[in-house]
Amino acid sequence: MRLAFSISGHRDAASAVAVARLAEEAGFDTVWITEDYCERGAFALAGAIAAVTGRIRVGIGVVNPWTRHPALIAMELAALEEISGGRAILGLGASNSRWMTDRLGIPFDRPIGRLTEAVDIVRAMMTGERVDHRGEHFRVSAGLSFTPPRRTPPIVLGVKGPRALALAAERADGLLLSILSSAPYVASVRERVGAGVELAAYVGLSVGEDARAARDRLRPMVATYLGVHGDHEITRTAGLDAGLCAAFREGWLSDAPRTDLVDDALLELFAAAGTAADAAASLGRLAAAGLDVAVVRDDPDTDPGRLMHAAALAIGR
Repeated sequence: MRLAFSISGHRDAASAVAVARLAEEAGFDTVWITEDYCERGAFALAGAIAAVTGRIRVGIGVVNPWTRHPALIAMELAALEEISGGRAILGLGASNSRWMTDRLGIPFDRPIGRLTEAVDIVRAMMTGERVDHRGEHFRVSAGLSFTPPRRTPPIVLGVKGPRALALAAERADGLLLSILSSAPYVASVRERVGAGVELAAYVGLSVGEDARAARDRLRPMVATYLGVHGDHEITRTAGLDAGLCAAFREGWLSDAPRTDLVDDALLELFAAAGTAADAAASLGRLAAAGLDVAVVRDDPDTDPGRLMHAAALAIGR
């Protein structure tokens, strides 16, 4: 299993660039730039990172075809490909109605159809040829004014639902799974998409000689994202009952994550926390389930070099 590092959107630009260079020096495979609303824009940061690194892949993880038209996504991806010398990875996701409609005022409907068309348009435009697309969601009659360094840069989908996973198996080069993807969930996704799709997943990591303190650092994060997921396949596959999921959801919606409900068993399921041996066991279970790349989640309150070192030790590197 390879390692990647996800740079938090809470970091300022200079810090994000410094962390990316550190990840390259540490031998990480990819650095992923998240774009949560309303944090720093992913493509600007990715361009700055690509300009000062030479080997590490630079992933956008992820953007959506609501706030960006697929033609604009292709323009930005092609420019990033030029800056990086062909090291870019595009992550596309379906977003959600809470952000698109409730907070940004963008109508949100038929997300899988829109995502499917976006993948097809971006792929077609990256060839450098003119694209004539007439779909239910987008109409494009245009082409890039230049030919990118690679005509087929990898496109991965950051999705969760069954239909979206089927779309990834059919059209994407990989999947970027959500934070809190347990080994049972990874195994279920691997079974659906087959061996040809690269599986990566965000992983919360916290390691220390004081195992209790290391676990405690991740409890708020796990509580938050269990609330985000709620009663979902991610939580059901891991064995959580609907009542517990509802409690986490209610806490998240009321801005009071139920950290008190995150016991050590849940941490073992959804994160890599505790001693170095505990983290190694957790990552080992993910690898055995079929995960190709563990994307270590950045924590701005923790030294990134320490996180990277702990991750490398945990996979025996």
